[in-house]
Amino acid sequence: MKESKEYYDAIQKMWDEFADINIQSEMYQTDEFLKGKTSLNTIELDELGGYVKGKSLLHLQCHFGLDTLSWVREGAKVTGVDISGRAVKLARELAKRTKIEATFVESNIYDLPENFEGKFDIVFTSYGVLCWLNDLKRWGEIIAHFLKPGGIFYIAEFHRFIWVFDWDNKEDFVVNNNYFHDPKPISYTTEGSYAGSGNKNEKFEGHEWAHSLSDVINSIINAGLEIQFLNEYPVSPFPRFPFLKKSKDGYWRYDHPKIQLPLVFTLMAKKED
Repeated sequence: MKESKEYYDAIQKMWDEFADINIQSEMYQTDEFLKGKTSLNTIELDELGGYVKGKSLLHLQCHFGLDTLSWVREGAKVTGVDISGRAVKLARELAKRTKIEATFVESNIYDLPENFEGKFDIVFTSYGVLCWLNDLKRWGEIIAHFLKPGGIFYIAEFHRFIWVFDWDNKEDFVVNNNYFHDPKPISYTTEGSYAGSGNKNEKFEGHEWAHSLSDVINSIINAGLEIQFLNEYPVSPFPRFPFLKKSKDGYWRYDHPKIQLPLVFTLMAKKED
C-alpha cells in the first residue's frame, strides 16, 4: 500500500502541472468550449447522449471538466471527480465562467467512497483513464457502489490492444509493451505535457498500468453489472500515435489501404433494478 501511495502522489503532482498546461493547449480547445462548442465526440454523444437528459451523472477522472460541463449542456446533472486539486480548481472556475451548475470533487477514485456520498443514474469515464488505475477489480466495485439500481456505466477509451505499441515511434506500429496486466507499473519521467510542451526544464514522474480488454470486462461483470454492448472503432479523437492522419470528421485514423486496427472501444453496462 505504501508503494501504491507513492505512485499516486507522483501521479497527482504530474496532473496538477498538466492541468495548467492542458487548459491552454490547442488540443483541448478551451476557448472554443467557452464559446459554446461541446468537447464531447460523436461516439459518446451517439451512444450515451440519449440517456443523460434530466439524469444525474458522475464523471470519474474528469481532468479540468470540459466533458463534465459539456454533459450539462446535454441536460445532465453532473459531478466530476479528479485526483488533481489544480484540475478541480480550474473546473470550478470554468463552471463559474460559463454559468454551468456542476459539482467537482478532489479525490483519488479509490478513496471516493470515503470522501463522497451519492448515488447516480450514470457513471461516465473516458479516454486515457484506465492506465492510471492499478486495480480494476476495485474500480468496478466503486462504479457499482455509486450507481443507482437500474443505473448505467459508460466508458469510451483507447483500445487496450494499442497499449502494446511504442507510443513515440513516428513511423508505424512497433510492438514494445506487454498486453497483459502487471502489478508493477511502467514508470518513466516526462517533460511537459502530451497536449503541449510546458516547461521543458521540469520533469514529471509518471506511472501507468497495462490492462487487457478482458480485465476491463471482467471487472464490470464481477461488480454485478450487466454488459449492454461493447463496440470497437478504427478511429481516435486524439493523435494517439504521431503517424495517424486526421480525417474530415475530426477523427484520427491509421492511413493504410488494407489494415485497420482498433483504436477506441466503448462499453455500456447496467446495474440490476
